[in-house]
Amino acid sequence: MIVVMKRSATEEQLQHLVEHVEALGLKANVLRGTERTVVAAIGDERVNGVRSLESAPGVDNVMPVLAPYKLASREAHEETSVVRAGSLELGGKSIGVIAGPCSVESEEQIVATAKAVKAAGATALRGGAFKPRTSPYSFQGMKEEGLKLLAKAREETGLAIVTEVVSPEDVPLVSEYADVLQIGARNMQNYRLLEACGKANAAVLLKRGPSATVDELLLAAEYILDGGNGRVILCERGIRTFESHVRFTLPLTTVPYLQQKTHLPVVVDPSHGTGHTNLVPAMARAGIAAGADGLIVEVHPDPENAKSDGYQTLSCDAFEAMMGQCRRIADAMDRTL
Repeated sequence: MIVVMKRSATEEQLQHLVEHVEALGLKANVLRGTERTVVAAIGDERVNGVRSLESAPGVDNVMPVLAPYKLASREAHEETSVVRAGSLELGGKSIGVIAGPCSVESEEQIVATAKAVKAAGATALRGGAFKPRTSPYSFQGMKEEGLKLLAKAREETGLAIVTEVVSPEDVPLVSEYADVLQIGARNMQNYRLLEACGKANAAVLLKRGPSATVDELLLAAEYILDGGNGRVILCERGIRTFESHVRFTLPLTTVPYLQQKTHLPVVVDPSHGTGHTNLVPAMARAGIAAGADGLIVEVHPDPENAKSDGYQTLSCDAFEAMMGQCRRIADAMDRTL
């Protein structure tokens, strides 16, 4: 259930309530908004004495949460959360753009890409150092050396780093280099990984699994939030359907639907969502028109010779052209890019 504090509630009253909640055997999560502070009491709401929370000093209202995802729900946090990580900001009036190659291949490649995407207006650099691939014979990434090259690109450009983490054991290492930990579609329901990212200091970008429902995505986010990490970003990257003309089907209705259900920012991945370079700009524009808080796009200086996902990757020039188009859409939506 959600306990809404009065605007005049003191820090002492808030701490008293937290202790009261925990004394009932529930877990207390404090969510601070610009207008109100609420306490999410997680656990069996049928416990004896739970109604006594209504009479605690500083309490304005106590109400049950109907959604199974307690902390991700707008019932728990009415205002849209703004997630900040270095140069990246998502959830506010401005639209964040994360761009870069599928895989880090060399210092020259990643630094050149970082400079190009920043010049075009990107606010964060993506790049895979650890790559979970369908085939064991595909390029698996440069691992820690790739992380070091991403850090070098950040030094050169100031762009925040978004990179994938594939196992719980790697979270501490990747967190040393990354501003945002990406949990890929294959790992959306890797619960040990979700729990580990819930304890990390970095923000987390959680991609929807190719066969996952929206509720399953939100419950996966709940694992991270429940671990204490409130900086969670949701990503619609396409789902598997009967269609064969695209790599995945990109359901952009997910964007406004999620924004009704959760306070977490939502980004769209038009690269994986289509699997075809020539379709990426159109779906990026459509994502912004649908209200997305950000985009994550694959960009490479030489897509034809990229070690992974070249068929869905934009060149630096094509990315710059796409950004110009997207700015016009953002302007029409009263947002900035």
